[in-house]
Amino acid sequence: MSDKPTPNRHIAPQQKSGDKKLDGLMRPQSLSDFTGQEKLKANLSILIEAAQARKEPLDHVLFHGPPGLGKTTLAQVVANEMSVNIRNTAGPAIERAGDLAAILTNLRAGDILFIDEVHRLGRAVEEILYPAMEDFVLDIIVGKGPGAKNVRLKLPRFTVVGATTRLALLTAPLRARFGAVYRMDFYELPAVEAIVVRGAGILGVPIEPAGAEEIALRSRGTPRVGLRLLRRVRDYAQVRADGLITKETAVAALDLLEIDRLGLDDLDRRVLKAIIEKFGGGPVGLDTIGASISEESDTIMDVVEPYLLQLGFIERTSRGRMATPHAYVHLGIPLPQQPPLSIPNQPGLFDLSED
Repeated sequence: MSDKPTPNRHIAPQQKSGDKKLDGLMRPQSLSDFTGQEKLKANLSILIEAAQARKEPLDHVLFHGPPGLGKTTLAQVVANEMSVNIRNTAGPAIERAGDLAAILTNLRAGDILFIDEVHRLGRAVEEILYPAMEDFVLDIIVGKGPGAKNVRLKLPRFTVVGATTRLALLTAPLRARFGAVYRMDFYELPAVEAIVVRGAGILGVPIEPAGAEEIALRSRGTPRVGLRLLRRVRDYAQVRADGLITKETAVAALDLLEIDRLGLDDLDRRVLKAIIEKFGGGPVGLDTIGASISEESDTIMDVVEPYLLQLGFIERTSRGRMATPHAYVHLGIPLPQQPPLSIPNQPGLFDLSED
């Protein structure tokens, strides 16, 4: 049996559902196939080429940014470009230090360990990961009490690729051990449109340019959202149209899903209306907003807030979130009347009264 590594060998069991299989097919396999994030791709390409020229494993890489922008996909692309194995896991899945030790001891030279939601690693697990990333050693305690001994195992040189939606929650020691840190931003409209067209080709769905543009317009600058909407528009076109995705078909399908021209869905509108109608436009705390609409504050922070901030519909202040005039206009709500800066005929503090 050959010792040659097989790229893309995963810890997780194979996905069997239809949509997950399609997600796998739609993922680009190389940097040249990856659409958007041009500056990030340029930097990542240099990092990969330099490591290949030196015949060394890649330095540890951290991707951060809102969900759905392709952090997991880029980890797969990096493994393909380096022609190495990739082991997939997630921060919440590694509950004990022994779980991480088992994963690390099964890595081979050059392997990539991808940790999704890396900010959710436990403190004890992080302590094991520090020397593994820095010195490629694993410190384990054998025995208990006075007879306990520290055993140091050498590990092959490997690469940790981390992904997080909450960079601020990453501890400083762990963040410092990543040699390359890249932020992923929302995609421009042409990039999302190209991703939708490529996805339609993989699905075998005929689509007109205007239909692809309409889907891209409502995708929040997020490829994952764009591909999800594409599948739902495909269903609508199959059932209520002739199977071709035109602009009219896309508009009808997305209006039925209550997704407006800016990509705002029901949750986004409920958040904005809560701030405006229940709390006078703000400022109001995130937990209060979540309680008022029966939604987790973490969901609002990770899923809703980044896009609303990008649109300029809300702003963060030291006292909480506030709705901007753009949000009022978009929702068709009259702007509140501004109170006068001073009261007419009000005497000043140092005005002398006339007797």
